[in-house]
Amino acid sequence: MITRAVVGADPYARMPRVAAFGVRSGTVGDGDPWPVAQMHVSVGGGDVSPELSWWGAPEGSLSFAVTVLDVDAPTGSGFWHWAVVGIAGGVSGLPEGAGDELGSGLPEGAYQLRNDIGEARFMGAAPAAGSGPDRYFVVVHALDVEDIGVPAGSTPAWLGWVMSSHVLGRAILVATAEIPA
Repeated sequence: MITRAVVGADPYARMPRVAAFGVRSGTVGDGDPWPVAQMHVSVGGGDVSPELSWWGAPEGSLSFAVTVLDVDAPTGSGFWHWAVVGIAGGVSGLPEGAGDELGSGLPEGAYQLRNDIGEARFMGAAPAAGSGPDRYFVVVHALDVEDIGVPAGSTPAWLGWVMSSHVLGRAILVATAEIPA
C-alpha cells in the first residue's frame, strides 16, 4: 500500500477564502465511491461524467467552471479528470454524461478543457491498484466574469491560475474510488 505524504489534504485550503454554496449529485453522494459508470474504461467503467446541480451561488456570479481533481494520484500534482468552462451564470446544473467527447450535454457556450491524458472530455476514475482510496474533488467555481478567457486547448491547471482572482465561491463534493491490489 502506498503511504500518502499529506493525509486529508484539501487542495483549496491554502487558497483565499471564498463563499461556499451548495452542490449535489444524483450520481454520487459526498464522501461516497464513484459508481461503475464514472470509472475509467480500463477498470471496467464507462467514463460517464456525473450529474451535478448547484444552488446558492454568491451574488454577482456571472459564470461557472466545473473541475474534477484526483488529489491522491501518485503524480506529485494530482490528476485532472475534467474541466468545463463557459457555463452561464443562469445555469444550475449539468446532466449525467454531459462530458462526453462531444460535450453533447453541456449548456450553450460551455466547453471542456484537456484533462491529464490530453482529451477534452470527462475521464473516469482509475486509481492505482492497491494504493488505497483516492479522493476526487468535484468543484463548481462561481466566477465574477462571463468569459474567463481560457482557450479551449488549455489545461485545468492554467484555468486554476487564470480564475484564481475571479472566484466568488466554491461548491465542493468529494467522491472516492479504490481498486483492490
